[in-house]
Amino acid sequence: MRVWPAPDYTRVTLELDKPLAHNLISVPDPPRLVVDLLDLSLDNTLRELVAKVQPDDPYIAQVRVGQFMPTVVRLVFDLKREVAPQLFALEPVGRYRHRLLLDLYPSIPLDPLAQFLGEMQSRDDPIAALLRERAPLAQAKPPMYELRPAPPVGAKPTPPSSAREPRQAPEAQVARLYTIAIDAGHGGEDPGAIGHGGTREKDVVLAIARLLRKRINAEPNMRAFLTRNGDYFVPLGVRVDKARRVGADLFVSVHADAFVDPNASGASVYVLSEKRASSSAARWLADKENSADLIGGVNLRGHDRELARVLLELSTAAQIRDSSNLGQIVLGQLGELGKLHKASIEKAGFAVLKAPDIPSILVETAFISNPQEEERLADREYQAKIADAIHGGIRQFLLRYPPPAKGRPV
Repeated sequence: MRVWPAPDYTRVTLELDKPLAHNLISVPDPPRLVVDLLDLSLDNTLRELVAKVQPDDPYIAQVRVGQFMPTVVRLVFDLKREVAPQLFALEPVGRYRHRLLLDLYPSIPLDPLAQFLGEMQSRDDPIAALLRERAPLAQAKPPMYELRPAPPVGAKPTPPSSAREPRQAPEAQVARLYTIAIDAGHGGEDPGAIGHGGTREKDVVLAIARLLRKRINAEPNMRAFLTRNGDYFVPLGVRVDKARRVGADLFVSVHADAFVDPNASGASVYVLSEKRASSSAARWLADKENSADLIGGVNLRGHDRELARVLLELSTAAQIRDSSNLGQIVLGQLGELGKLHKASIEKAGFAVLKAPDIPSILVETAFISNPQEEERLADREYQAKIADAIHGGIRQFLLRYPPPAKGRPV
């Protein structure tokens, strides 16, 4: 029995030895949910669910457990607000047996941009008004990516061509706000890779993501948005959708690598491949990372087919070119911090990099499967150095390749 409270939704997980028949009943006044588990007898594990609900859970006030009938255990969730529940079963995968998942989403879906604005305003951010100007665009389809000339193969990143139309001088102190989406990989039911010492990837990358956010927010013309800011699972497509909804200019997914050979070491940076992976190792890693939805748990019946189509079909060559430039610069910064796994960026079909209109990279900060690197990854000072390196790469990229201005409402 596990409970994962989060602003986005609360998840309740029952892990079982066998599939379990179940029923879900919604009761409106007062709002509560009734889950009947069939062919089951009450035991101490089920009773423990009562204590696992925390007072600050955004959706669940309390839960009551009892033997409703001789072969039916009833769970009653008293709610703090109206929810749109999803109850679904998952087949065994990875280290998990059969799972029954209850996801409690708000009845009115949360708007990532509104949440982002709220974070800015809560700390009296002086440029929250610039973010607010993008709010009307959150309801519209994001513009397609602007095509730009590709740099020569193997060339170092250079400033934009002088042939391009010069940009207007800024009229205010901050004329162009860059929004950076930082994606801490895994979370919740999906721990990611686990080192020999027990260090979990999901914890390390969230710590690095928060440190990176702090550095980005210290810049006068940059603000960071976290796709997750706690220990809960976010499906891969939702991570991309969140970044698009806040009008992100860049998307940086932070991970910690793992391999069967404990001697594998060094940082890597990956970008999306239009066709085939740059190596068999890159293809293997992409397949592993793309399996996060299976491990984290996604209700396929509720999956947005239109979103899936966009992510699969509309990734553009221009996005990949700018992603490659960003990736190479960030890789260079990581190389100054320590050993690189490879001296050049790699490409593969990572689902989380498939935003058609946002340059996107996936950073494998080090190998958590390597005992020495696991120890460094768990160290707060080393996490800060990784955040410094990624921040330095983002800053250099924005100076060399400033993305075109976002459209503004008339």
